[in-house]
Amino acid sequence: MSVYYTLCFLSAAAMLIALVNSKIGKMQTTIAITAGSMMLSLLIIIAGQNNWFQLSDIASETVASINFEDFLLKGILGFLLFAGGLGIKLPNLKDQKWEITVLALGATLFSTFFVGFVLYGFCQLIGIHFDLIYCLLFGSLISPTDPIAVLAIVKKLNAPKRISTQIEGESLFNDGFGLVIFVTLFTIAFGTDTPTVSSVALLFIQEAIGGIVYGFILGLIFHYLISTTDDHSMKLLLTIGVPTAGYAFAEYLHVSGPLAMVVSGIMIGNWTRFIGFSKESEEHLDHFWELVDELLNGVLFLLIGMSMLLFKFHQEDWILMAFAVPLVLSARYLSVFLSYIGFKRFRTYNPWSINILTWGGLRGGLALAMALSIPSGIWVIEEKLIDVKEIILVMTYAVVVFSILVQGSTITPMIEKAKQAEKNLD
Repeated sequence: MSVYYTLCFLSAAAMLIALVNSKIGKMQTTIAITAGSMMLSLLIIIAGQNNWFQLSDIASETVASINFEDFLLKGILGFLLFAGGLGIKLPNLKDQKWEITVLALGATLFSTFFVGFVLYGFCQLIGIHFDLIYCLLFGSLISPTDPIAVLAIVKKLNAPKRISTQIEGESLFNDGFGLVIFVTLFTIAFGTDTPTVSSVALLFIQEAIGGIVYGFILGLIFHYLISTTDDHSMKLLLTIGVPTAGYAFAEYLHVSGPLAMVVSGIMIGNWTRFIGFSKESEEHLDHFWELVDELLNGVLFLLIGMSMLLFKFHQEDWILMAFAVPLVLSARYLSVFLSYIGFKRFRTYNPWSINILTWGGLRGGLALAMALSIPSGIWVIEEKLIDVKEIILVMTYAVVVFSILVQGSTITPMIEKAKQAEKNLD
């Protein structure tokens, strides 16, 4: 089966699960799709082990035929981040610019090293010889909150404005900084050249700063293109050019495509929307990108659930998976708590802010895509064929699944309490 046909069937499956959920389950759509695909994967695995019917090999080959890393990082990520940027309100972003900067940069860096060193100590304690650099590599890919998961789940719950802006803004911007940390540690772990302070600084300027500048130029170009036509359909078609050609050209320039999509999306959503679009065109813009967002999110979260078919779990994997979830949550809480010590010197915040930012700091497909990019064959326990990639991948999967299914489905009561506290503050 071709990749195109596979994606067609997966899209249909995601829509079917969403439809059934809307009639019966009433869960948040992306949570329902992830849970449904995981249940299906588990059924296929159990059936294969008990010789009821043999679908596990076919299902595994089907999921493996889609290169998850390329599908997300070089495919749908640009669309999802551009759609997220369109919905960000610039005045709210300006009001929270320092909080978002500290959370996106400082909190991510703190979490990376906290996770790395604690994981290294735990591995030494239980007798798994997992090098520190690999522990830090896991910390770098799991510490940034995932904008796709956050926007798909948390954004729709209507949290108080400041909390919502912080968690959305942080998730949209911290992947650029997180990528620099990941690439640097990846180079140390698997490369031949040792990174220097100057090379790391150059990488940050090229990827992060370059992505922001490129995104601004891209947004400016498409703003004027959209403003030159009165055709509603043409306006929408032009917006598609940003996450397609615009994202691809960012890869060619070696700048951060994700950051460029966020910046251009914010520009078109806050500037072009009120100049280049009529009221009718504005509605078309929102409906169109909401539909694109729902469809691509459905396929992505279905693939996250079905990724279980690609793993072979060993006893050591289960131990590290069970440890990774509370470790990452602890790192997230400490990084947010320490950030708020500084924030509270200048402003008063909702008392539920730290709890919501901790529990709502979701991880998703981006962390999995980075984990999948790690090379195979670097053995940790050779007699069991357990390598670095397997350990990092299963820990990442455990955190991502817990994040989406447990954190995503239980954050609503916190947000309701935060809303009530906001009323009391007023």
